[in-house]
Amino acid sequence: MSKRSKAAIRATGLGKSYFGSPALHPLDLTVPIGERVTIIGHNGSGKTTLIRMLAGLLEPTDGHAEILGEQIGSTPARAAISYISDQPVFYDDLSVWQHLEYVARLHDTADWEEHATALVGALGLTDRADDLPATFSRGLKQKAQIAIGFIRPFDVLLVDEPFVGLDRVGREALLELLRSAHADGAALLIATHELTTVREGSRLIALSGGELLYDGSPTDADVAALTEGVAPSTDG
Repeated sequence: MSKRSKAAIRATGLGKSYFGSPALHPLDLTVPIGERVTIIGHNGSGKTTLIRMLAGLLEPTDGHAEILGEQIGSTPARAAISYISDQPVFYDDLSVWQHLEYVARLHDTADWEEHATALVGALGLTDRADDLPATFSRGLKQKAQIAIGFIRPFDVLLVDEPFVGLDRVGREALLELLRSAHADGAALLIATHELTTVREGSRLIALSGGELLYDGSPTDADVAALTEGVAPSTDG
């Protein structure tokens, strides 16, 4: 079976509980290759739990999931994913540029230096490329993490609250990077509170209290209400 005949993400009964209390109730989710999906919900809704399980960083309590037909957490699944966390983490002794080189070489990125130069330029990090991102402010850390997330090839991009701390330059650069990745055929799953970006995707998922509240078109949705955990009306 070719890669193109598989779903980018397929979850069946995927759930997570802590000491019997569900952080994410079991859900089914299929994301085709090339689809851009936005996930919204209040804090504690289950967004981060879902993203971290798909990234292979959190063990599910229930169900299972696959990335391009490979079990989450497996080496092939991890190789297909680029993950941008809501909490940037860096090596203490590596500069921004050294992080980019390390990740690029780890994933056999072609022409990585040219790509890295373009990324740090777009994100306004050119003058900080030789500095240690572990010492940066929250906004600069987020920019560095975005550059690292986009330096390598990927088929699936998992992003958790990417706009936190970004200035206008960073925000515009991130939006363009997301558009470019989508245009190149990657599947995007973006958890965010930045509601103005919701309609850039073709699909919207809303979670509330660990349960699926909405899965459909962003055009037809009351985004603000869904973020607050208000289920769509079934009247009419």
